[in-house]
Amino acid sequence: MEIINVSLPDGSVKQYPVGHTALQIAESISHSLAKRVLSALVDNEIWDATRPISKDCKLKLLTWEDDEGKATLWHSSAHLMAEAIEHLYPGVRFWVGPPVENGFYYDIDTGEEKITLNDLEVIEKKMMELVKQNHPYIRKEVSKKEAIEYFKDKKDPYKLDLLEKLNDGDITFYTQGSFTDLCRGPHVPDTGYIKGIKLLTVAGAYWKGDEKNKMLTRIYGISFPKENELKEFLHQLEEAKRRDHRKIGKDLAFFTFSENVGMGLALWLPRGTVVRYELEQFLRKIQNKNAYQPVVTPHIAQKQLYVISGHYEKYGKDSFQPIRTPQEDEEFFLKPMNCPHHCEIYRSLPRSYKDLPLRLAEFGTVYRYEQHGELHGLTRVRGFTQDDAHIFCTNEQVKGEFKKVIDIVLKVFEVFGFKDYVAQVSLRDMENKQKYIGKEEAWEKAEQSIIEAAQEKGLKTKIEYGEAAFYGPKLDFMVKDAIGRKWQLGTIQVDYNLPERFELEYTGADNQKHRPVMIHRAPFGSLERFIALLLEHTGGNLPVWISPQQVAVLAISEKFNLYAEKVVHLLSENNIRVLSDDRNEKIGKKIRESELMKIPFMLVIGEKEKENNLVSVRQHKVGDVGSMSVEEFIQHIKNIVENYQ
Repeated sequence: MEIINVSLPDGSVKQYPVGHTALQIAESISHSLAKRVLSALVDNEIWDATRPISKDCKLKLLTWEDDEGKATLWHSSAHLMAEAIEHLYPGVRFWVGPPVENGFYYDIDTGEEKITLNDLEVIEKKMMELVKQNHPYIRKEVSKKEAIEYFKDKKDPYKLDLLEKLNDGDITFYTQGSFTDLCRGPHVPDTGYIKGIKLLTVAGAYWKGDEKNKMLTRIYGISFPKENELKEFLHQLEEAKRRDHRKIGKDLAFFTFSENVGMGLALWLPRGTVVRYELEQFLRKIQNKNAYQPVVTPHIAQKQLYVISGHYEKYGKDSFQPIRTPQEDEEFFLKPMNCPHHCEIYRSLPRSYKDLPLRLAEFGTVYRYEQHGELHGLTRVRGFTQDDAHIFCTNEQVKGEFKKVIDIVLKVFEVFGFKDYVAQVSLRDMENKQKYIGKEEAWEKAEQSIIEAAQEKGLKTKIEYGEAAFYGPKLDFMVKDAIGRKWQLGTIQVDYNLPERFELEYTGADNQKHRPVMIHRAPFGSLERFIALLLEHTGGNLPVWISPQQVAVLAISEKFNLYAEKVVHLLSENNIRVLSDDRNEKIGKKIRESELMKIPFMLVIGEKEKENNLVSVRQHKVGDVGSMSVEEFIQHIKNIVENYQ
């Protein structure tokens, strides 16, 4: 019997007969483990757990705890949904059905039929019927000729189009029950692995993403290996709706959108503008301590600037159309990035090694033409303000500067209570390097610097290939909010390429010209996205120091308005943002309305308070916390603010 050597993640090497599957290997280790295995990583390629292994390999068993395991279950669920739909709507055609970050979708040509939200429950019920039949997902290698003949017989133009780009020998079919699809896999062993299913929404999607093509029906869903996990998800979904920053932002009068201004262009109302201002001041103080120098750049620039930087080639399609002036051949673009402008500031003066590192910071507003269907509140907009900075330094300074930026990002996380995060090391797609600009040597240096800096700071990291920016690798911070959702928050990038493209120089200690290295960083990412995250993370209950109104002064009746005005004046003199509610309304109504506006503190003013020069303090979501003098309350607020800042 021929034997293969299988290397496991713990460093052990075990021997098995040729043809053993990952599932059989899991069973030999632990029966409980085998029940949790969804797929396997075989020599860094994701395989079905039931696929025979015929050579020595490295093996990692993938469960629901692994991102790849989740993706396997969701991909299999997309096929299950397609089978259910095919049962219910004979004659439909399918385009693609991939797993996504949270679940799966399938794009479907429903022909004369129409699938709406009202139909999803029926499809779910059919899916659960199929789950109980425990149909295995069967992988079959087919020739290109066989595949073409199969889908010609089915009169399926979508799969035939996919086949045009595939090579003979790389084509596989997957079948479960009565459904067969063109697919590279992998899939879970059988439909019984899928326990909890929820179809979420129906949307339209152009075939191949091209608006000139036919509009297909896209159905999104999510699934779990245990029913109780679905229940937890549905609870989280309801909580997410309650925390939706679009609703909270409207209720608290933070921002609005106007059709006359344009989609994806937020208008900041006074209360929301205070929050933006406080966030800017918070980061400016940190930057001042770290020797950043403020700069301001225009909202537009000539096309040539972005041709030099490479942004025009890479992002020209996502930019707004050029602004043409009366001058012949003169074109300007709305600024999609701040970095080319900062390169021009760098080269406006001769630089020496003694000037480095040079740290330039700007809250710079940029503009990108996002598609209508991709716009979403403040998280996906067409105009947004980045807390941008660019550090120009020597090769020897890169790692040290990178680590200092990590410290700033971690300070932001500490202040805002983000405790659950992973630092994602975003590297090149090693199989498609033509997507990137710059020399191989520069990329290798940059990637190594990031990996070492993250290790030396003791960060919990994961490496993602293909997620680098086109000009350099980066460290992206993936944060979990209060209800467990992941957000990308904060990024640091090492760039050897823009200094090369802009021919940036400094004079070294050897009196020779050298090229600086550029570090891009944005701890918030953008003010819009950060505020959206903050509203959803806190449910709108913002920390006292950034709340637009920190205190509401509530007089019990009109005869206490004069004392209330005195209290308001004292608070204002101490830079406390205060709202005075002197309406002739019942105190219960005033308190309820202040609670709805999520004002952190309410000072109730009545006879006792007036006579004794006191204020009765109520805290949002807590209730009465006792009486104190105005001076004591002012000091209390100052202590809270200083503690956060």
